[in-house]
Amino acid sequence: MNYLLNIDEAVDRKFLVTKAMRGQAEVGTIIHVMDAEQQAPNSIIVYYRVNRYNEKFHDYQDYTAKFESLSQFCKWAQPDNFIARNYECFSIRDVQHYIKIKKRSFTTFCLPIILLIAIIIWALALFLIKGVVGIIIGAVLTLLAVAAVLLMLKKMKKKEKMRLYRKVSATWGVVFK
Repeated sequence: MNYLLNIDEAVDRKFLVTKAMRGQAEVGTIIHVMDAEQQAPNSIIVYYRVNRYNEKFHDYQDYTAKFESLSQFCKWAQPDNFIARNYECFSIRDVQHYIKIKKRSFTTFCLPIILLIAIIIWALALFLIKGVVGIIIGAVLTLLAVAAVLLMLKKMKKKEKMRLYRKVSATWGVVFK
Protein backbone atom coordinates (compact mmCIF):
# COMPACT_ATOMS: atom_id res chain seq x y z
CA MET A 1 0.00 0.00 0.00
CA ASN A 2 1.45 3.34 -1.02
CA TYR A 3 1.20 6.19 1.44
CA LEU A 4 2.82 8.73 -0.87
CA LEU A 5 2.08 9.91 -4.40
CA ASN A 6 5.67 10.98 -5.06
CA ILE A 7 8.92 10.80 -3.16
CA ASP A 8 9.03 14.55 -2.48
CA GLU A 9 6.16 14.14 0.01
CA ALA A 10 8.44 12.04 2.23
CA VAL A 11 10.92 14.86 2.84
CA ASP A 12 10.95 16.21 6.41
CA ARG A 13 8.65 13.48 7.72
CA LYS A 14 9.21 10.65 10.17
CA PHE A 15 8.72 7.02 9.23
CA LEU A 16 8.83 3.73 11.11
CA VAL A 17 11.11 1.12 9.52
CA THR A 18 9.04 -2.05 9.16
CA LYS A 19 11.19 -4.19 6.88
CA ALA A 20 14.85 -5.17 7.20
CA MET A 21 17.34 -4.00 4.58
CA ARG A 22 21.05 -4.76 4.66
CA GLY A 23 23.19 -1.80 5.67
CA GLN A 24 20.21 0.35 6.69
CA ALA A 25 18.37 1.21 9.89
CA GLU A 26 17.01 -1.77 11.80
CA VAL A 27 13.35 -2.69 12.02
CA GLY A 28 11.56 -0.67 14.69
CA THR A 29 13.63 2.47 14.20
CA ILE A 30 12.16 5.89 13.55
CA ILE A 31 13.83 7.66 10.65
CA HIS A 32 13.59 11.31 9.63
CA VAL A 33 13.78 11.73 5.86
CA MET A 34 16.09 14.66 5.20
CA ASP A 35 15.97 14.61 1.39
CA ALA A 36 14.82 12.37 -1.44
CA GLU A 37 15.30 12.46 -5.17
CA GLN A 38 14.26 10.52 -8.23
CA GLN A 39 17.49 9.61 -10.04
CA ALA A 40 16.01 7.72 -12.98
CA PRO A 41 12.60 6.27 -13.75
CA ASN A 42 13.50 3.20 -11.68
CA SER A 43 15.72 4.69 -8.99
CA ILE A 44 14.85 6.66 -5.85
CA ILE A 45 17.49 7.80 -3.39
CA VAL A 46 16.45 8.68 0.16
CA TYR A 47 18.71 10.50 2.60
CA TYR A 48 17.58 9.99 6.17
CA ARG A 49 18.70 10.34 9.74
CA VAL A 50 18.22 7.90 12.61
CA ASN A 51 17.65 9.43 16.02
CA ARG A 52 18.97 7.31 18.84
CA TYR A 53 17.75 8.45 22.23
CA ASN A 54 20.12 8.09 25.15
CA GLU A 55 19.52 9.41 28.65
CA LYS A 56 22.10 12.17 28.34
CA PHE A 57 22.11 13.12 24.66
CA HIS A 58 20.67 12.46 21.22
CA ASP A 59 22.92 10.55 18.83
CA TYR A 60 22.31 11.14 15.11
CA GLN A 61 23.46 8.92 12.30
CA ASP A 62 22.90 9.71 8.62
CA TYR A 63 22.14 7.05 5.99
CA THR A 64 21.40 6.86 2.28
CA ALA A 65 19.06 4.24 0.83
CA LYS A 66 18.34 3.40 -2.78
CA PHE A 67 14.99 1.99 -3.87
CA GLU A 68 13.70 0.83 -7.23
CA SER A 69 10.26 2.36 -6.74
CA LEU A 70 8.12 4.38 -4.37
CA SER A 71 6.18 1.27 -3.39
CA GLN A 72 9.43 -0.41 -2.32
CA PHE A 73 10.15 2.56 -0.03
CA CYS A 74 6.61 2.39 1.37
CA LYS A 75 7.07 -1.31 2.19
CA TRP A 76 10.34 -0.54 3.96
CA ALA A 77 9.19 2.47 6.01
CA GLN A 78 5.66 3.56 6.92
CA PRO A 79 4.33 6.63 8.68
CA ASP A 80 3.25 5.95 12.25
CA ASN A 81 2.49 9.07 14.27
CA PHE A 82 1.83 7.23 17.54
CA ILE A 83 5.26 5.57 17.61
CA ALA A 84 7.02 8.68 16.26
CA ARG A 85 5.57 10.92 19.00
CA ASN A 86 6.31 8.51 21.83
CA TYR A 87 9.42 6.74 20.54
CA GLU A 88 11.56 7.52 23.58
CA CYS A 89 9.05 5.71 25.85
CA PHE A 90 9.54 2.35 24.10
CA SER A 91 12.38 -0.10 23.76
CA ILE A 92 13.31 -1.38 20.32
CA ARG A 93 11.77 -4.75 21.26
CA ASP A 94 8.45 -3.03 22.09
CA VAL A 95 8.36 -1.35 18.69
CA GLN A 96 9.35 -4.53 16.85
CA HIS A 97 6.59 -6.49 18.62
CA TYR A 98 4.11 -3.73 17.75
CA ILE A 99 5.15 -3.96 14.08
CA LYS A 100 4.80 -7.76 14.13
CA ILE A 101 1.25 -7.54 15.53
CA LYS A 102 0.31 -4.62 13.27
CA LYS A 103 1.44 -6.47 10.12
CA ARG A 104 -0.88 -9.39 10.80
CA SER A 105 -3.75 -9.50 8.35
CA PHE A 106 -6.50 -11.85 7.32
CA THR A 107 -4.39 -13.55 4.65
CA THR A 108 -1.13 -13.76 6.60
CA PHE A 109 -2.46 -14.67 10.03
CA CYS A 110 -6.12 -15.70 10.04
CA LEU A 111 -6.38 -17.72 6.84
CA PRO A 112 -3.76 -20.38 7.73
CA ILE A 113 -5.30 -20.86 11.17
CA ILE A 114 -8.82 -21.01 9.74
CA LEU A 115 -7.79 -23.57 7.11
CA LEU A 116 -6.13 -25.79 9.70
CA ILE A 117 -9.12 -25.62 12.03
CA ALA A 118 -11.56 -26.19 9.14
CA ILE A 119 -9.68 -29.31 8.01
CA ILE A 120 -9.80 -30.74 11.52
CA ILE A 121 -13.49 -29.85 11.95
CA TRP A 122 -14.53 -31.34 8.61
CA ALA A 123 -12.49 -34.49 9.14
CA LEU A 124 -14.09 -35.06 12.52
CA ALA A 125 -17.57 -34.05 11.36
CA LEU A 126 -17.59 -36.29 8.30
CA PHE A 127 -15.96 -39.34 9.87
CA LEU A 128 -17.59 -39.27 13.31
CA ILE A 129 -21.04 -37.96 12.39
CA LYS A 130 -22.22 -39.33 9.07
CA GLY A 131 -24.81 -37.82 6.76
CA VAL A 132 -26.44 -34.42 6.59
CA VAL A 133 -26.07 -33.80 10.32
CA GLY A 134 -22.28 -34.06 10.00
CA ILE A 135 -22.28 -31.53 7.15
CA ILE A 136 -24.46 -29.09 9.11
CA ILE A 137 -22.31 -29.43 12.25
CA GLY A 138 -19.14 -29.00 10.16
CA ALA A 139 -20.50 -25.84 8.51
CA VAL A 140 -21.63 -24.30 11.81
CA LEU A 141 -18.37 -25.09 13.58
CA THR A 142 -16.36 -23.70 10.63
CA LEU A 143 -18.29 -20.42 10.79
CA LEU A 144 -17.74 -20.24 14.53
CA ALA A 145 -14.02 -20.89 14.02
CA VAL A 146 -13.79 -18.08 11.43
CA ALA A 147 -15.52 -15.66 13.80
CA ALA A 148 -13.32 -16.73 16.72
CA VAL A 149 -10.07 -16.27 14.75
CA LEU A 150 -11.14 -12.85 13.46
CA LEU A 151 -12.07 -11.74 16.97
CA MET A 152 -8.76 -13.09 18.25
CA LEU A 153 -6.84 -10.98 15.70
CA LYS A 154 -8.82 -7.87 16.59
CA LYS A 155 -8.27 -8.47 20.32
CA MET A 156 -4.52 -9.03 19.82
CA LYS A 157 -4.15 -5.72 17.98
CA LYS A 158 -6.17 -3.86 20.59
CA LYS A 159 -4.25 -5.48 23.44
CA GLU A 160 -0.90 -4.49 21.90
CA LYS A 161 -2.01 -0.89 21.38
CA MET A 162 -3.25 -0.69 24.98
CA ARG A 163 0.05 -2.12 26.24
CA LEU A 164 1.90 0.66 24.47
CA TYR A 165 -0.57 3.30 25.70
CA ARG A 166 0.05 2.09 29.26
CA LYS A 167 3.80 2.55 28.80
CA VAL A 168 3.30 6.07 27.46
CA SER A 169 0.73 7.03 30.07
CA ALA A 170 2.98 5.85 32.91
CA THR A 171 5.15 8.91 32.26
CA TRP A 172 2.07 11.14 32.48
CA GLY A 173 0.75 9.55 35.69
CA VAL A 174 -2.42 8.26 33.94
CA VAL A 175 -3.42 4.59 34.23
CA PHE A 176 -5.41 2.83 31.46
CA LYS A 177 -7.36 -0.28 32.47
